[in-house]
Amino acid sequence: MSKDIREILKSNVENTDRLSTNHRQHFQQKLMDELHEKPSVKKSYQWLYVAASIVLLVSLGIQFYPTNTVGPIITELPKETQNKISLGAISPELKTVEDYYVNTINYELSQLELTDDNKELFNGYLTKIGELTKEYKSLTQELNIKGINDDTINALIGNLQLRLQLLKRMQKQLQEFKNPTQNDIQTI
Repeated sequence: MSKDIREILKSNVENTDRLSTNHRQHFQQKLMDELHEKPSVKKSYQWLYVAASIVLLVSLGIQFYPTNTVGPIITELPKETQNKISLGAISPELKTVEDYYVNTINYELSQLELTDDNKELFNGYLTKIGELTKEYKSLTQELNIKGINDDTINALIGNLQLRLQLLKRMQKQLQEFKNPTQNDIQTI
């Protein structure tokens, strides 16, 4: 059963058909066509870049083009709004600050106990706080007259802080006045 491969090839060589005379040329042409394929044509988006740049420049030009539509500068506020400007009316943050200090001051005042012994100390602090309250009102009027500026706003906030500090100091002194023996023990 085993056959020699040489014998098989000899018998097949005799039976094979001859290749055409230009077979080699056809093969080389197909090989060259396959290897040297024409590059695919890329779509150029260069025009799109140019168009986007033009649109960007036009929009920036419109945005920053100087116009004369600025209205007149108001130097004095109308009388209707003069009475309405306060620290809380300027911005929500300042309203929160003002409300915090006013509520804390009112709470501290409500926590104080007035007795005959501490009445003189109490009255002294309340007159100072009354003076600060008058100053706060005059600063608010200044804010209405001169307009909104940082110095007046800082002065208003400082006034509220000072009133609260005075109340806390008064509360501490009243506590010390109430318990004098406890202070003597602490100093020893």
